[in-house]
Amino acid sequence: MPEQPFVLPEFYLPYPARLNPHLDRARAHSKAWARDLDMIDVPQHGTVIWTEHDLDSHDYALLCAYTHPDAGAEELDLITDWYVWVFYFDDHFLELYKRTGDIESARTYLDRLELFMPAEGDITAAPENPVERGLADLWQRTVPHRSAGWRRRFAASTKALLDESLWELANINEGRLANPIEYVEMRRKVGGAPWSANLVEHSVHAEVPDAIAASRPMEVLRDCFADSVHLRNDLFSYQREVQDEGELSNGVLVFEKFLGLSTQQAADAVNDLITSRLHQFEHTALTEVPALFDEHCVGAAERAATFAYVKGLQDWQAGGHEWHLRSSRYMNEGALAGHDGFGTSAARIFSSVLATAPQRLRAYGSTPFRAADVPRPSVEVPFPLRLSPHLSAARARNVDWARQQGFLDGVVWDERKLRAADLPLCAAGILPDATADTLDVTSDWLTWRTYADDYYPLVFGATRDLAGAKAANRRLSAFMPMDGLPMPAPASALEAGLADLWPRTTAESRPAVRRAVETMTSSWLWELANQAQNRIPDPIDYVGMRRRTFGADLTMSLSRGHAIPPALQRTRPVQTLENAAADVVCLANDLYSYRKEIQYEGELHNAVLVVRNFLDCTAERASEVVTDLLHARLAEFDHAAATELPALYRDDATEELLLGFVQELRDWMAGTVHWHENSARYTEPDLNYHPTPAPAFGGPTGIGTSSLRISALLPAGH
Repeated sequence: MPEQPFVLPEFYLPYPARLNPHLDRARAHSKAWARDLDMIDVPQHGTVIWTEHDLDSHDYALLCAYTHPDAGAEELDLITDWYVWVFYFDDHFLELYKRTGDIESARTYLDRLELFMPAEGDITAAPENPVERGLADLWQRTVPHRSAGWRRRFAASTKALLDESLWELANINEGRLANPIEYVEMRRKVGGAPWSANLVEHSVHAEVPDAIAASRPMEVLRDCFADSVHLRNDLFSYQREVQDEGELSNGVLVFEKFLGLSTQQAADAVNDLITSRLHQFEHTALTEVPALFDEHCVGAAERAATFAYVKGLQDWQAGGHEWHLRSSRYMNEGALAGHDGFGTSAARIFSSVLATAPQRLRAYGSTPFRAADVPRPSVEVPFPLRLSPHLSAARARNVDWARQQGFLDGVVWDERKLRAADLPLCAAGILPDATADTLDVTSDWLTWRTYADDYYPLVFGATRDLAGAKAANRRLSAFMPMDGLPMPAPASALEAGLADLWPRTTAESRPAVRRAVETMTSSWLWELANQAQNRIPDPIDYVGMRRRTFGADLTMSLSRGHAIPPALQRTRPVQTLENAAADVVCLANDLYSYRKEIQYEGELHNAVLVVRNFLDCTAERASEVVTDLLHARLAEFDHAAATELPALYRDDATEELLLGFVQELRDWMAGTVHWHENSARYTEPDLNYHPTPAPAFGGPTGIGTSSLRISALLPAGH
């Protein structure tokens, strides 16, 4: 056997692994089931996928007995059959399509599988191979026992698990290695952990209530579970996947190439990311889920079901690790040394908690307002900049508008701060072909969004007033009515600005704009909570939330001339383009604003700081990594536009629409990066300038001034 490419790191193991007592029955049942379906020793297109020895040595029943320790005998049989099927599919797809590179036949093969997992109704198609026969059997044994909401979620996660195999195959054919953000997001789909999470609900007979299933806390729990499961698998399967199969979809390989690390260093970095995701899982379960219950008035029985699900995910983590230590499918030589015997599990938990304590403590150890000298960013966007000819007039009108709304009171902003920011310059770049009126509306929206971004930390962050921020969010929604109801009277400059903007926003774009504003302001609550705890976010959680905190959806919706139909909007190429573009803009903002946020504002939400904390490196090195990540996302955008989007061109009209969509995103990135490069908001003079409160507030100085300045911004009756 070849030498292992790295030494397995010490894992964070906070939960004990337990073994289901029905293991032997599940082993016998799953082998008989697989044999009946021709998965064992039966050639498929001339290739034997599994021998009996393969199935025995992989021991999927052991995996399920460890990951579902409390399941009943029949339930464990069913769960084991599902895992036998999914691993058989993985190897079947590898032998027939990945090794041959036959992407067209692979697409036809995957399209047929959808016939055997209807969310409603009966299966009518006749299965033609073991994968189809297994899916048809399992679907009929599982789906009728679950709610409509669960069936929808399970169908979606199963489809993603199957379909995204094409992404892996395409990358192999092109010899293309994903960047870290792309890899983590796509691995969630193709790796199957969201699918496993659905089966956890089934096995513990405890569905997550529909009212909260799509909420941020539950989404974070699923994502943390998925990422830690997949990255752990990448460590154990590196030797088989990368060295034997020529696989490119492996987190260790991604880290190795992107960060320029040795294989051992990359493995250690991936393990640190697993630890960070598990810390995030615990943080969310303990701090966000209980608040979610209260917010949605979740009853006692549904709370118990949700906690049973959370415990099920913890059991899966512990059991999955234990199985990886024992299965012949993976690189685990010597990994079991010292792992057996009475008391071993508790000792491992203590040892892993102690070993990872410095990483956990580092997340809470940021020193606010520390010096933050880093070189000026070098961001190159390979798209031509076009500026609206109406820019000069928009600048003048924007100052008048901001003054009328009450923005220039000297508390958050004054006229100098507004002119230094120069938001019309951003609008002119992202909408170069806009009419004068449209440019004015967009300039004012960007001004409102930026003023609000400065307002929340000053008013609610300084006082740790999370309840006040939630109340403010609820009031803001009243100024974006969708049902013709009248608005309340504005009680602050922030509300006045939104009340003015809403009637000036086109009716067709209002639903998207309202969703974007509510998503953005809700994400600011996450920032305020982290600020109150002095907690630097987990890197993966940060990337997803950064799109929201920046208001990427809002500014995208303002720059979009044509709406993308929902069916196209949900496709992977469109989602890839939007997410990659959003990350380019968000990472650029973090690079340009690093000194402003860290040194002058005591901020924690900046990619440079997050990377610095995670890699435990210098700010200069972290800035280089963020810059490389930005350019990698740019390259991914170009790749998706050139090679993935054309598959959606069904006719000339669709092609024209999608090409226009790509051009809008290019203008959005070019215009936004140009604004960051030229706005005085991030320059030394503006950083050292502080507005003087207007005389209407009494102009006090000294002790108590800060609280008076803040109170002047609050709505009456706050």
